[in-house]
Amino acid sequence: MTVHLVKLCVGVDTIDDLERHRARVKAAADQRGETWQSTHVTRMSPKRAEEILDGGSLYWVIKRVIQVRQRIIDLREVVGDDGIKRCAIVMDNELIRTAPAMRRPFQGWRYLKPEDAPADLSDPAAGGADLPAELRRKLLEIGAW
Repeated sequence: MTVHLVKLCVGVDTIDDLERHRARVKAAADQRGETWQSTHVTRMSPKRAEEILDGGSLYWVIKRVIQVRQRIIDLREVVGDDGIKRCAIVMDNELIRTAPAMRRPFQGWRYLKPEDAPADLSDPAAGGADLPAELRRKLLEIGAW
């Protein structure tokens, strides 16, 4: 059974900020002659790796709201300069916007069942694809969504 991850997108205020950050990282990799792949390194490795790799995504929480996801391609063990083992979450480069879903602050990542995952905005049932992100967030905060 597939399971997803939810992670706070720290230091990012909007999806546009996330896209700009990714563009800077990609440009730096291109300059070094490296092939860029979207990754996020985390301290802990998920125990449910097999379920995550069975079609799971990483849902990014931006300003207390899940707004976007990326498909997870691989989970790799990496060793930092400090000699500590970590987990690199390797993701598809495509950012898929989702219906907004409020989340309280938390540390690390959390598992997310498929039935609890917000719908993609390309899904007509999700609605709001044409609304600005800030308006969607405000509607969600006041309970109108």
